Amino acid sequence: MKSITPAYWIFGTAAAVLAVPFVAMQFTDEVQWTGVDFLVMGTLLFITALTITGVWKQVQVPGKRFFFIALVLMVFLLIWAELAVGIFGTPFAGN
Repeated sequence: MKSITPAYWIFGTAAAVLAVPFVAMQFTDEVQWTGVDFLVMGTLLFITALTITGVWKQVQVPGKRFFFIALVLMVFLLIWAELAVGIFGTPFAGN
């Protein structure tokens, strides 16, 4: 039996995260995403998943691998929070 590589899990998780607002839009009017929202979030998730996959393949030391993946996820969360609510007040936050 062939094992599933981490890339499948990483990109599958990114796709599942992107599916959450799409499914929520079917049940409530509280979530109102446009095509641009899905495009921006999909791009952000794809770049994050691609970076994590690269770190997974390039860094062999488990401690360093964990550190770099945690760093990538922290940058992702900061960008996501800025785009969502504008915590830093940058021009691209929509404020």
